[in-house]
Amino acid sequence: MKRRTTLQDIALDLNLTPATVSRALNNHPEISEKTKKIVEETAVRLNYNRNKIASSLRSGKTYVIGVLIPTAERAFFGSVIHGITNLANENGYDVIIYQSNEKHDYEIKGINAFISARVDGILASLSKDTIDCSHFLNAKEHDIPVVLFDRVNNDLDISSVTVNDFKGAYLATEHLIKQGFKRIAHIAGPQHIKAFNDRLKGYMRALQAHHIKFDPLLVYAGDISLEEGKAGVDYLLNLPAPPDAIFAVEDFAALGALKELKQRGLQIPEAFGIIGFCNDLFGEHTSPALSSIDQQTVIMGQEAFKLIHHIIQQDDAANFPATKVELEPIPFFRKSSSRAVV
Repeated sequence: MKRRTTLQDIALDLNLTPATVSRALNNHPEISEKTKKIVEETAVRLNYNRNKIASSLRSGKTYVIGVLIPTAERAFFGSVIHGITNLANENGYDVIIYQSNEKHDYEIKGINAFISARVDGILASLSKDTIDCSHFLNAKEHDIPVVLFDRVNNDLDISSVTVNDFKGAYLATEHLIKQGFKRIAHIAGPQHIKAFNDRLKGYMRALQAHHIKFDPLLVYAGDISLEEGKAGVDYLLNLPAPPDAIFAVEDFAALGALKELKQRGLQIPEAFGIIGFCNDLFGEHTSPALSSIDQQTVIMGQEAFKLIHHIIQQDDAANFPATKVELEPIPFFRKSSSRAVV
C-alpha cells in the first residue's frame, strides 16, 4: 500500500519546517503569498490530503459552513448557494446544505444538525412557517455565529444579507404606472416575513407617490406559488372594479397569474400588465417574457459567505455585533409589463 503524504514530506521537499507548511496550508497571515502558493502547488504535486479531523482538533474549527434553505426547488436558492460555495471552496471551507421544506419544525432540525456537526457558522433563510426564531439564538449560545439571507427577522440581533425589497417593489409598481396601467393589484406573500411585508409597503408607497388611492381590495393575500397566482387572478377579476395590472410578490405567483390571464383570453400587455420579483431563470422564456426585479442572488450568496467568514475570524464570533448588508434591486422590464416594446 502506498504511504500517505505528510506535512513532513512537503516540508522536506521544500526545505521548510512542518510548522511553516501547516501555517501556509491554513492561510496564516504571517506566511507570504509566494510561500503559500509554492506549498499549495507542492501539496497537489505530492497528492497530499489534509486530515481535517486532526486539524479541527488542533484549531477548534471544522472548516464547515451549514447552509439552511427553505426549498431546493427554486432556482433562486440554487443561485445563492452557487455564490456561497464558490467562495467557501476558495477559502478552504466545505458546505453542508439542509432543506427545511418551508416548515418550521424541519428548520429547527436543520439548526440542531448543524450544531451537532460543530459547523463553524450557519447561513440561513427562514421558512414560510417560521415565526418563532429562538432556534437561531440557540446556535449562538453554542458559539456558532449565524447570518440570515433573503428572508430575515429584524427583531433578532443577527447579521443579514438582503436586497432592498421596498425599493424593488416601488420600482415595479412605478413601472406599471408609467406604462399607463390605472388599477394595479398586488398578489402578496405571508406578511410575517419581512421581505414580503416590505414589498407590500413599496407597492403602497409607489401608488401614494403617484397620487393613486390605495384600494385594499386590490391586495390578494396569497403565497409564493403558481396556484396562488392563478387564485389571485380569479379573485381580482371578479371584483366590481377589476385591475388592469398585477405586481406579484415573486415570480412563481406572477407565472401562475400570467397563465391564468392567458387562459381567460386577456392580451398581455395590451389589456393587462404583470411583473414579478426575483428574476427567476424561466422569466425570459415565458410568452410573453416576464418582467421582474432581480435580487442579485449570486452576489447575495457571496456577501453572505464573506460576512460569516469575517465573523468566524473574530475572537467572540457568536456575539459579534449584527451587521446588515443590503443589495440594490435591479429591474428587468420585459414584454409582460411594457406596452412600449409591443
